Amino acid sequence: MNTAAGATFAGYRVERTLGTGPMGTVYSARHPRLPRQDALKILSERYCDAGFRTRFLSAADAAARLHHPNLATVRDFGEFDGRLWIATQYVEGVDAGVLIERGPVALDVARAVRIVAEAARGLDEIHRAGLLHGDVKPSNILVAEPRGEPDRVLLTDFGITYATKDSVDSAYAAPELFTGTDLDGRADVYALGCTLFHLLTGSVPYPDGATAHDSPPRPSLMNPRVPTELDAVIARALDPDPARRYPSCGALAEAGLDAVAELLAPQARSVPAVAGPPRRIGVLAGVAALAVVLVAVVVSLVVWFGRAGATAVAPIATAGIPAPEVSAGWGQHAFMVQAFSELLPYSPDGIGYRELAFCRAFDDHHQSVPLRQSFERGVLECSGGDDPSVVLTVTCNADRTPITPAATTDRVEGDERWTRPSGSGYLRWSNYTTAAGREWGRLEVYFDKPNRNFCKLSVASGAATGSGLRSGWWPDAPL
Repeated sequence: MNTAAGATFAGYRVERTLGTGPMGTVYSARHPRLPRQDALKILSERYCDAGFRTRFLSAADAAARLHHPNLATVRDFGEFDGRLWIATQYVEGVDAGVLIERGPVALDVARAVRIVAEAARGLDEIHRAGLLHGDVKPSNILVAEPRGEPDRVLLTDFGITYATKDSVDSAYAAPELFTGTDLDGRADVYALGCTLFHLLTGSVPYPDGATAHDSPPRPSLMNPRVPTELDAVIARALDPDPARRYPSCGALAEAGLDAVAELLAPQARSVPAVAGPPRRIGVLAGVAALAVVLVAVVVSLVVWFGRAGATAVAPIATAGIPAPEVSAGWGQHAFMVQAFSELLPYSPDGIGYRELAFCRAFDDHHQSVPLRQSFERGVLECSGGDDPSVVLTVTCNADRTPITPAATTDRVEGDERWTRPSGSGYLRWSNYTTAAGREWGRLEVYFDKPNRNFCKLSVASGAATGSGLRSGWWPDAPL
């Protein structure tokens, strides 16, 4: 198999090797059709038996359906020349393990807890899909550090089902991973607790032969900057009995944020990036080589839904975890993005839910305007996604006065009141004919609660009817 620079694999053009691990090698590669760089991971030829192949393709298919601001997107996967592969979003940053190496000046207590809180959001999204990550640890948490802006945290290395336990880092693994008992999301709660401990203290909780059945050491005794309230948080997260742990990663994160509330108060709006020498892996073309791409290849998403006897867990609760701060690059439109932080991209050149990107700002007359320009009513338009491809338009009043449904000339197919844990509102779906004579579907979303009722959403597609958007886009939309 030729994977040298310039070679083609599964249509991708290989640019360079980013790293090698026990399961295979990851490359920087160009997408065969789109002007996009992906991280292409090719598994070792020893992972070729029929059982592993089936589990891998099943888990990768499930992972590719996940779209969340705290998850690195799985973009494609398959088998080529007898080798399994997966392509994921290429992200520049450092992994949390690098931050540990930099020391407490770069990684203070508040920053550590906030990183874990955002990773928890991604993990809970995985669990909602009936999946288990299975290998949560600092090196699988990527932190992008835009200068002068809050960290952007993405959980990486999910999408490949591990076939043997030797691919899991035992320093973070829950006891039940090795006992043959049924697994659920609380195994990831345990690993996230170990990760938080490592970020707080610079050490794993059970080094040098200690067992997970021992009481974990108190992080406040190992790092005097750690509030004693975090000792109880760690103890519960690392309980050997899953039933006594936090019921979700979000619950763990919320407890951690409560424990450091006084430390977070001065920096509630932002966590500035800390300059330092990140670990260098490869040379990033056209970019200063201080950026790092996380290239660990131990990828370990475990399909656990449908397992006989699987233990039920409490509903995932993430309402108490603050939404991630958005990039200052949004200018005057930042409040609009903050209202829909799990739907829209973190930054103007980022990627949001279902690959939404290419966002532009308009005025009421659909004339393009700079993001920094003030307005009475702002309009953001983003496009992208697949199954189907859509154009998302977000319209918001700057003075926060409510936007209510207006009459439409569309051919309305249906409407309804909607209610979700996040709030309630009104939904209308319809079809219309463009100026070019093409048929498009449209879905409109309005909101009741004051945190969003000054905005409305319009989702349009030339590949789906209004009812198709209602049944295909709306149910999983992160609203």
